[in-house]
Amino acid sequence: MTDMEAFFTLHSNIPREGPGSDEATREAIRRLPPLPPAPRILDLGCGPGKQTLVLARHFRTLITAVDLHAPYLDRLCQSAAAEGLADVVETRLGRMEELQEPPGSVDLIWIEGAIYMVGFAAGLRLWRQLLRDGGLVVASEATWFTDAPPADVRSFWREEYPAMTTVDGNIKRAAECGFEVLDHFALPTSAWWDEYYTPLSERMAQLRQAAMADSDLANVLDETEREMAMHERHSDSYGYVFYLMQKTN
Repeated sequence: MTDMEAFFTLHSNIPREGPGSDEATREAIRRLPPLPPAPRILDLGCGPGKQTLVLARHFRTLITAVDLHAPYLDRLCQSAAAEGLADVVETRLGRMEELQEPPGSVDLIWIEGAIYMVGFAAGLRLWRQLLRDGGLVVASEATWFTDAPPADVRSFWREEYPAMTTVDGNIKRAAECGFEVLDHFALPTSAWWDEYYTPLSERMAQLRQAAMADSDLANVLDETEREMAMHERHSDSYGYVFYLMQKTN
């Protein structure tokens, strides 16, 4: 199989596609400033949509969830239907860089653990035009907690995500892109393990035998194992941070 096929083989039927929790999503919602009635909301890089469902339960208005992987959207549709939320969850297969919303038409863009695929600053610049005056972007982003991380974790993330920076670095980037960071908070370690790394570990154990005959799958499993070990050793050096950002004039 290809690298991408190996990735999706590993990442099938797990609760989330990155660190997070329903409680963290709810906490970010609690910290939002007031929104207009029936706000226009996009959830970008939604994956299987755990956070989409939290948004839908809270706002009870249409949430458009966008992802490139159709099976994730199928799972989200099934989950929304099971919860009686099918009328407020709309899925769209597509790229978050190619949104068709008219300028100034969106109140809130939500993106958990996926803005890195576009780039923190690049995404903010791209989506700013879609937001109404005072519109919001809420993003969770991998972030350094220290200016001097240990050499091994610095080397790992320099290879995996060289653009990763500190909270202050992201606040500066946001300002340069025409946003004010209203609030921010770090995800707890449990948000990495409970619904992400632990299910991934269990899935990896199921796939180890198959990986013996597939080098692409073996490589994906090995890299994922390396990533988990790095976080276990160095969770005090980096993590995911929610940034609540408002479009400035």
